[in-house]
Amino acid sequence: QVQLVESGGGLVQAGGSLRLSCAASGITLSFNTVGWYRQAPGKQRELVAHISSGGTTNYADSVKGRFTISRDNAKNTVYLQMNSLKPEDTAVYYCKSWSVFKAYWGQGTQVTVSS
Repeated sequence: QVQLVESGGGLVQAGGSLRLSCAASGITLSFNTVGWYRQAPGKQRELVAHISSGGTTNYADSVKGRFTISRDNAKNTVYLQMNSLKPEDTAVYYCKSWSVFKAYWGQGTQVTVSS
């Protein structure tokens, strides 16, 4: 059974930092592309960052220079380091692992940035 479990969310002041983790079981994250998405109230879910199986990373323009996605193959975990957080980063953050065959989602973790 495949499980993706996000953690690390919370309440932080603007300008602060958080590191989100996406720990996987039943699947090897390094074999797939893994992305972090977020969904704010009343808005569509958007892709924030992703890392390919080869390690190539991409970011939404809104987070470039502030967020960093990385992967620890030994821990089968993908991270999202979020710095210089802004109130508009407030959302539920989800990780997703996908290949040409299947996609898996985590349950999400809430990030709230106060002004």
